[in-house]
Amino acid sequence: MKKTNDWLTQRIFQIVLIALIAGYFFPLTPTPTLKNLAIVLFAYMTFTTSLGTSFRDFLKISRNPRIPLYILSIVHIATPIIAWIIGMLFFPHHHLIRIGYLISAAVPVGVTSIIWTDIVKGNVPVSLVTVAMDTILAPLLLPVYILFVVGVSISIDYISMIIDLLVMVTLPSIIGMLLYDISNGRTIKFSEGAGGVLSRISVFGIVFLNSAFVSTSIVWSPLIIRILLVTCLVVAVGYFVGYAAGNLIRSDHATTLSIIYNTGMRNIVIGLVIATSYFPPDTAIPIALAMIFQQPLAALTIRAYGWKFPCYAKENCSP
Repeated sequence: MKKTNDWLTQRIFQIVLIALIAGYFFPLTPTPTLKNLAIVLFAYMTFTTSLGTSFRDFLKISRNPRIPLYILSIVHIATPIIAWIIGMLFFPHHHLIRIGYLISAAVPVGVTSIIWTDIVKGNVPVSLVTVAMDTILAPLLLPVYILFVVGVSISIDYISMIIDLLVMVTLPSIIGMLLYDISNGRTIKFSEGAGGVLSRISVFGIVFLNSAFVSTSIVWSPLIIRILLVTCLVVAVGYFVGYAAGNLIRSDHATTLSIIYNTGMRNIVIGLVIATSYFPPDTAIPIALAMIFQQPLAALTIRAYGWKFPCYAKENCSP
């Protein structure tokens, strides 16, 4: 099962793309049962991922969380503001689309950022702590951001949103890490085997459901093409902001790459769940399209970094 899980993990972009296309061609009405199913699938996915992380190690590394906190300040202050400004520039008369960009930029750091950090020889412990801290903080920060920007223009049950985020992200993460410690790490076999396979299937299910919920709102037009192009810009800006943030503190290559991928890669799936659960369908369109660009731009980012710093993986190579 581990080989199957590894094979699926390497093809996560194709899984997401197929799920998006399938949802577009098989639209569904977002009933409470289907919305709850998406929440359960996401909670399971978060739980399985955390089974490979020690809560004790998380607390140990968190005693000196200077870089992770710096990253989270960029993630939850700089990039949402930039995304909102871009939305204002390109969609001044489409309030829901601007909210979609805000949500996509304010959701937690994506777990796949850890995988990419490892691939590009970044600082994996920094990424691990950043993701773990954000799974605890983001459920409290995201509703505040939305409340601040949306105000009273849309009626939202913020208490329910916070509860859903805690159920989907924070509680499964804490439980998974505690089980890792209790079992002395034996849970990692499940997370890398059958549990991981089911987690990848859950990703497909979540993306398919949420894509099916918004598919009726996607009618190909000049507006949709503009949303597609601007969404690519917003995602690309996330990676660039991470690079600029690394340069600002003059960090080494490994730390800079961690900052880039933690800043650029977001948990878009949870953004889709929130958008389809609490907002009109138009809000989810830019969020759904963001899923198309995250992985390809992640690959292009390390190529661009390698062009600028050909020796980045070697010792004594300054950024």
